[in-house]
Amino acid sequence: MESWKNHVRAGLLQRDKTQKDSYYGVFTSLSQLQERFEIRKQILDDVQTKSLDGGGIDVGNRLLHLQLRESEHLTEKLSQTVSDLTTVLYLKEAELQYWQSQVSHYRQEALTLARGRKALKTALADCEFTIETQSKELAALRKEQTELREGLAEAWREKEELLQRWMDEKREEAARLNKYNDTQERWHRLARRLNKHLRKEMEKHSGPMGTNSLSDATETSSSLSIQSKQQLSLVNIRA
Repeated sequence: MESWKNHVRAGLLQRDKTQKDSYYGVFTSLSQLQERFEIRKQILDDVQTKSLDGGGIDVGNRLLHLQLRESEHLTEKLSQTVSDLTTVLYLKEAELQYWQSQVSHYRQEALTLARGRKALKTALADCEFTIETQSKELAALRKEQTELREGLAEAWREKEELLQRWMDEKREEAARLNKYNDTQERWHRLARRLNKHLRKEMEKHSGPMGTNSLSDATETSSSLSIQSKQQLSLVNIRA
């Protein structure tokens, strides 16, 4: 909605500029001539009025008087113009000083901001360096943590393997002990049966011969028991 209005406004301004700029000097000259005409007309009316009141003045004096009055009026106007221009000049000088002070203020502010920017840039570089250093340290710590975890896992595996081996050895030792106990039990039962058999034989045969036989049987049973124990010890040692 606003775009076509702006387009029309821009077109009208361009038209006015094109049509008026070529006639600007003509309008200025025409305005100056009209002003001089009004001045001369007023002065001429005053001169004519005075000439009628004074009884008549010749044409030469009338023209001189007209030129004098016109010069006075132009001088007065020029003086007023100079005064106005002087006032404007003072105002412009004051405005120039104000803007110079503003420029100086903003230049100082720009220098302060530049120094602050430089300080911030230095701080930013320090922060980036710190971040980079901490990133490297963090990467090293993560690598070390990974290695420690791998070492811990390896230690746990070795522990489990050793525990399994220990349990296996304990089971084998228990099996050997059970086997040894079973063997001992069998030898004891055999020895008891032999002793019982020898006693029965002794009861059948009385006398010294029987006593010697009993002694020989007892020694035989003891020797058998000792041999069985020695064999079991050898079996344990080999195991």
